[in-house]
Amino acid sequence: MAKKESKKGLLDKAIDAVTSRDEKEAAAEALEEVAEARSQAAREAADKRKAEAQARMAEARARAAEQKAEAAEKAAAEAKAKAQQLEREQRLAEAAAAREEAERRARARAEEAEARARVYVVKSGDSLSKIAKELLGDANRWPEIFEANKDQIKDPNLIRVGQELRMPK
Repeated sequence: MAKKESKKGLLDKAIDAVTSRDEKEAAAEALEEVAEARSQAAREAADKRKAEAQARMAEARARAAEQKAEAAEKAAAEAKAKAQQLEREQRLAEAAAAREEAERRARARAEEAEARARVYVVKSGDSLSKIAKELLGDANRWPEIFEANKDQIKDPNLIRVGQELRMPK
């Protein structure tokens, strides 16, 4: 083979040199293209990793928002339940107050009725001892009637017909 090369002429040698130079330039361009492609691939991989990280962050924020929404719903439900409980307690308190007021009025009416029942209107022929025997069951309790009506009876032997006397309990 060395013999064939030696037989090559100057033109052949020039063609070989140009071809070799073109191949070297093509190889250099190819290497540059490979380097650029690798660089582009690295940038794309970095962009992909960045996008994936952003997606994970977005998912985490979405989960956190969902948890906050659930917590808010739970708090709202608890607040509603508490408001309903307070409303029930308020109604119970109002009912108890109304019941107490009704009981107070009933006691007042009973006391008024009892007070009216404890008033005796003197009739003709009455005496304090006769009234005591009739209403208190013992004629000897007449001084109690006298004491309860001292403001209107000065002499226990002098009571007037139509006079209203308070009776002791």
